[in-house]
Amino acid sequence: MNIIPQACNAEVAARIERIAGELRARGIDAILLSSFANLYYVSGRVYCGYAYVTAVGNVTYFVKRPVGLEGENVAYIRKPEQIADFMADAPKVQTVALELGLASYNAIERLKNVFVGADIVDGTPVINKVRSVKSEFEINKLKECGVHHVTAYHNIPKIYRKGMTDIELQIEIERVLRNEGCLGQFRIAGDTMELFMGNLLCGVNAEMPSPYDFAMGGAGLDDSLPVGCNGSLIKQGNAVMVDMCGNFNGYMTDMTRVYRVGSISPLAQRAHQLSIDIHHRLASMAVPGVEAKALYEEAMKMVKEAGLEEYFMGLKQKAGFIGHGVGIEVNEMPVIAPRSRDILEAGNVIALEPKFVIPSVGAVGIENTYVVRDNGLECLTNAPEEIAELY
Repeated sequence: MNIIPQACNAEVAARIERIAGELRARGIDAILLSSFANLYYVSGRVYCGYAYVTAVGNVTYFVKRPVGLEGENVAYIRKPEQIADFMADAPKVQTVALELGLASYNAIERLKNVFVGADIVDGTPVINKVRSVKSEFEINKLKECGVHHVTAYHNIPKIYRKGMTDIELQIEIERVLRNEGCLGQFRIAGDTMELFMGNLLCGVNAEMPSPYDFAMGGAGLDDSLPVGCNGSLIKQGNAVMVDMCGNFNGYMTDMTRVYRVGSISPLAQRAHQLSIDIHHRLASMAVPGVEAKALYEEAMKMVKEAGLEEYFMGLKQKAGFIGHGVGIEVNEMPVIAPRSRDILEAGNVIALEPKFVIPSVGAVGIENTYVVRDNGLECLTNAPEEIAELY
């Protein structure tokens, strides 16, 4: 079994060249990758080990597990120190990038011993920058996810039953997603992030802050995972926000839709419509060269003009962003936040999620995944945006 799946050969080669180009631009001789998301990016599969990419475009895959992966540039090792043995005859490098922003202290210290005498720098910005611009191969993967994601959400009103709790509805949505082909892995970048298959918020639980850096919170079912549904009964007048996992092929679409039982307050309806309006405004504004923070500023301007700032991005605790990159993980670059230094590029894939929390009603607002194109944003999650009724 070749370490690079046949369908990914050309794509992986192009990715390696993009990484090499970024290394050259930063004056770095090589980068050693070890996180699953980055190994998947440079090989087309997840394995346990390392990938060593040089600034001239060579790559070596150091594999611990599984056995049976083949290729002329594959070397099996038991421990990281053995990498040095395989590189004994290779040209010495002056500067090596490691995943300082991801790997543990002990792991980094062991890897430093492989590159004795070399300057060690953080490679996380290098790989994050390269991964932030998606190829058409990746965009097609995301489009495929979007189709499945939308299909699953279309079934949500059909699976609701009167008297359900939020967790009962979430479990049924998870079942629909898995039957649609969802892999069930909600891969999230960031060391303060964890979640199981997504978030469903109903009624007053949407007002509860969480320790995680998500747009919305919720008390959760247990103090060991304090986010999302908490067993609340879904009642008349509640807004039910569904923000569930869209991973069907290793790439992630992010989508939120809102449902209601009976009628909800005019304030909630107005806030939800404003979220839709923000999406439409930013979709035409977000072209290559625009500062990511400008999108945030435009959204805040619209919120303030509507007098809804009190409810925007949380009630008791507010999120400091309205969007983020998506791809192999949720929370990639660019970040749509007031202090973001990111500049939009063609091929960025971003999820926009301007949301509101209305007291006693719940959370409203939509989230879509978009590709940045020369003429604005192309939506990959084309589901109806209005609040749908649960019967």
